[in-house]
Amino acid sequence: MTSPVVAAVQAVKRGELNKTEAVLAASPGAVEDLLHAQMADGPSAPVAAQGVAASPGGASGRVCLSVDAVLDADDEGIPAVFVRPFTTPADEVAMSAAVGIVTAKGGMASHAAVIARGWGIPAVVGVETLAVDDAAGVARLGDVELRDGDPITVDGSAGTIMLGASEVGEVEIPDEMFTLLGWADELRGGRLAVRANADDAFSARLAREFGAAGVGLCRTEHMFLGERLPLVQRAITDGGSASLDALVEVQVNDLVELLEVMDGLPVTVRLLDPPLHEFLPDHPELAEDNPMLGVRGARLGVLRPELYRAQAAAVAEAAARRVASGGDPQVQIMIPLVVSGPELAHVRAEVADELAGVGSRLDGRAIPVGAMIETPRSALAAADIAANADFLSVGTNDLTQMTFGFSRDDIEAKIMRPYLEHGLLAANPFETLDEAGVGRLVADAVAEVRASRPGTEIGVCGEHGGDPASIALLAAAGVDYVSCSPHRVPVARLAAAQAVTGSA
Repeated sequence: MTSPVVAAVQAVKRGELNKTEAVLAASPGAVEDLLHAQMADGPSAPVAAQGVAASPGGASGRVCLSVDAVLDADDEGIPAVFVRPFTTPADEVAMSAAVGIVTAKGGMASHAAVIARGWGIPAVVGVETLAVDDAAGVARLGDVELRDGDPITVDGSAGTIMLGASEVGEVEIPDEMFTLLGWADELRGGRLAVRANADDAFSARLAREFGAAGVGLCRTEHMFLGERLPLVQRAITDGGSASLDALVEVQVNDLVELLEVMDGLPVTVRLLDPPLHEFLPDHPELAEDNPMLGVRGARLGVLRPELYRAQAAAVAEAAARRVASGGDPQVQIMIPLVVSGPELAHVRAEVADELAGVGSRLDGRAIPVGAMIETPRSALAAADIAANADFLSVGTNDLTQMTFGFSRDDIEAKIMRPYLEHGLLAANPFETLDEAGVGRLVADAVAEVRASRPGTEIGVCGEHGGDPASIALLAAAGVDYVSCSPHRVPVARLAAAQAVTGSA
């Protein structure tokens, strides 16, 4: 069957449509279908479980209940489906090697979902009937027992899991998709840019191939995963010069590569925002009753200023090396989870001291310092925060969580389905921006900042930046750009063009 995207481009070539008509007629969903492997037509195994459709596409492989099982399967060239109660940064070495991911807990903004979308791996999370018994080396999907090696199929587009192997189609992106997106960019005319959330050179390269206009969010804590996890753990728990130097060395090298890939385009580097229960699960002395509302973001910068100073030095050093190599680094630093102007000013002063030491090597370039708007208070106080910021970026994942009082790791599996079935919510607010609450906070924040500091750049780096319906709301709010996972960039480019023309 011919893709609607291909059909639209061919219609232009035949003179039946013009470019604008083709862009407006095309569906963002049709673009998304081209980017991910789909379940093959024809009979398939019955659905054994339903969860949250966290990352689109189909995958079939053997069950792997541990990191080692995934790595062993990868060594043997066998597709692995990583099945866990939930995932943490320590699991990412296995996640990157898996063809599919299944978790018992989590929602659209959970660790497993965000990482899977970023890497284009099909994932179903929040599977209530799934229980994983690590001690026994077995998982249970309802009444069915699963062991390492059992065949399983994941449909991340539908949020379903099937027992046994199923046929999955190949990804073949036609040239017509890039043609249509080029027309969409022309129609957009520079308004509502689309950037990518990318934490390494590989993701940045993929994002640039998909047409991203820069990196709107580089999460530095994601640079320290797998074998590198002890580096960030020691930096947080010890904070001595040796541990900080080791962290800086790794980060400088990674950022040099990322800035080279994105040469000439903006790259926003977010300083550490590691939820301690994910990054330091074996340190009970740092345990918090509600870690997602605990020592995160700017709070970490206040309590441990040496961490943010070290990171700022790493960003500046990476930029200086790119300048020395003839590059054009357009890097900026973002401080996460800011709640007030004075807090931002306090943390920014520490960062500025480090940047000043490298300024002479940047060939006259300044490194802007901005803040993330992620709490209801920061949205309400956006003008105050903007007075101390060079730019702002709205983190809609956390803003949604805190505005609703919904845990983004738990709510979707337990409450979201009945709330949607009973019509208590119009849509899952972690998938589509809530217009009446979260959307209003964003729109009001943008309006206040525009009134007090009209030149301030404002973006959105939550995953809503890749959702077409949310993009339409964000365009109406007047943000300058959206940023999303690399695999969602093509979808966002088309949706942004439709939004700014008022056709969404």
